[in-house]
Amino acid sequence: QLLSAEDAPDLELMLPSERISLANRKRERGNIHYQRTDYAFAINSYGIALQITEATSRVDISQQEEEELLDMKVKCLNNMAAAQLKLNHYEAALRSCVSVLAHQPDNVKALFRKGKVLALQGEYAEAIKTLKRALKLEPSNKTIHAELSKLVKKHSEQKGAEQAMYKKMLGNPTNASLQKHRAKSSWSLSWKWLFGATAVAIGGVALSVVIAARN
Repeated sequence: QLLSAEDAPDLELMLPSERISLANRKRERGNIHYQRTDYAFAINSYGIALQITEATSRVDISQQEEEELLDMKVKCLNNMAAAQLKLNHYEAALRSCVSVLAHQPDNVKALFRKGKVLALQGEYAEAIKTLKRALKLEPSNKTIHAELSKLVKKHSEQKGAEQAMYKKMLGNPTNASLQKHRAKSSWSLSWKWLFGATAVAIGGVALSVVIAARN
């Protein structure tokens, strides 16, 4: 259980404003852990905050309060993804980003972190696509610009290395064809020379026979 017996009031009976306030306090505690590089503790705090935002409620809740709870949930998920990235928990970070984007498809922070995770997993094409979407939403964001430029370069280098590897595996088709053609031509010339030499030899024998007969 993320919430202990002492630390866990009945969330179902709490007023939405109280839940939002409590979730935010837990999230801020997570931020303090994050700043201290205690990423595992930060993730735990963000998880508690998420549990608070996702709890069912038996009290009336307005549309605005629902939106505020959702906004708090998204903040927690984004913070959690950042901490998960620091611990190289790529799959978990990707899930956190996907959860954010399920609620807010144009969330730039989630798109940026998703792009970073995909790049770290070697999914360069998909990462570039994701970062381009983030950049389209925030064209002046220098951090996204820098990450995208770095990623495009890496992707280009990867494709170049793959092409070189394929050529090495398959050999150079042009040179192979040329060598085959040369070998064929050489074989053809050898046979032509042999036939020519044989014909000359036969002709010489025939001439000798004719001369001998006349004598």
